[in-house]
Amino acid sequence: MSYDVLLAFLFTLFAGLATGIGSLLAFFTKTTNTKFLSFALGFSAGVMIYVSMVDIFFKAQDSLVQELGKDGGRWLTVSSFFAGMLLIALIDRFVPKGSNPHEIKKVEDMKANGAITNNPELLKMGVFTALAIGIHNFPEGIATFVSAIQDPALGLAIAVAIAIHNIPEGIAVSVPIYFATGDKKKAFKFSFLSGLAEPIGALVAFLILMPYLSDIMFGVIFAAVAGIMVFISLDELLPAAKKFDEAHVSIYGVISGMALMALSLLLL
Repeated sequence: MSYDVLLAFLFTLFAGLATGIGSLLAFFTKTTNTKFLSFALGFSAGVMIYVSMVDIFFKAQDSLVQELGKDGGRWLTVSSFFAGMLLIALIDRFVPKGSNPHEIKKVEDMKANGAITNNPELLKMGVFTALAIGIHNFPEGIATFVSAIQDPALGLAIAVAIAIHNIPEGIAVSVPIYFATGDKKKAFKFSFLSGLAEPIGALVAFLILMPYLSDIMFGVIFAAVAGIMVFISLDELLPAAKKFDEAHVSIYGVISGMALMALSLLLL
């Protein structure tokens, strides 16, 4: 296995296992730092939107135009971009509302109502939340892996952005499972396992996509990755950031994420 492939796997593992960080935060902090969370989620969205629209989309288009000509390449780029959006939208559509990972929870919810009960329905909700997050993380793992193979610096930026947005998802898994069972180990385990979908997505990309990674395949995947990340940012990260927002902190996070990504693209 080459160094670039190993590095890409490590990036996806880092991004995915950030759900475990969210779970640990739920256990060992008393309150949610809403300003930090709002800024961090906005920052993650800023990184994803900027890198998708300024770098990834045009790399995909350049690759496809070179292979298919101006008209064919541009049409396939745009089609693949919206196909990526459609893919993640369909995943959202079939996730039960009660376990949708976009329903962000606070650390304080861990202590809600002052009692832990043996509640099968609450446990079921937590397990479904873990499953839903795993389904969401799978295409994100493909996105991180393919990006890192093409450009390690770009892959690292995407991995950090995805890791930030996985932290509150880890809390969303841990809260209902812990509240239903009183078992911190079980809550952490489900949170941890939901993040493993990221490296599993990377493994699928390596085993299935890598052998066919021609310039056309690369362009299609990269354009779809751009669509996936823009959709996640607009549908998940920004609304979640606004929930915790105080004095426009989230938009400062968005601008900071875009500025840092712009600077890194100029320097690297």
